[in-house]
Amino acid sequence: MSQRKQSFYRGKTLEELQAMSLDELVELLPARQRRSLLRPQYWDHERKKLLGKLREAKLALEKGKEIKVKTHRREFIVLPEFVGLTVGVYNGKEFVDVELTLDKIGTYFAEYAHARKIVKHSTPGVGATRSSMYVPLK
Repeated sequence: MSQRKQSFYRGKTLEELQAMSLDELVELLPARQRRSLLRPQYWDHERKKLLGKLREAKLALEKGKEIKVKTHRREFIVLPEFVGLTVGVYNGKEFVDVELTLDKIGTYFAEYAHARKIVKHSTPGVGATRSSMYVPLK
């Protein structure tokens, strides 16, 4: 008999997390996310609009139609009701697709769409040093 491995977030399954109210869920989140969600300023017009779009996308996903929501709101916190959705998070240049999973609950969208590239240094270019002046160009 094959059993599927059960995933947990702080001892709760995904179904238990989705059944919780926001006040109960806030108690499980890390301190920074808990403080943000409890402030009335966090739920401004833009975040409420994104929340509505994410809920519409979740309903469409349950009906079999996949909608990708694009957003510039990098400081939005991943909530359990959005697990399974794909969100396009803007990194300053392009939208990076982020698949929301159970292990991403309580984190920010920005953690998965890096705004800065990794610097990869190579050999110095022509004119970078005194000795490179005498390197013949091809």
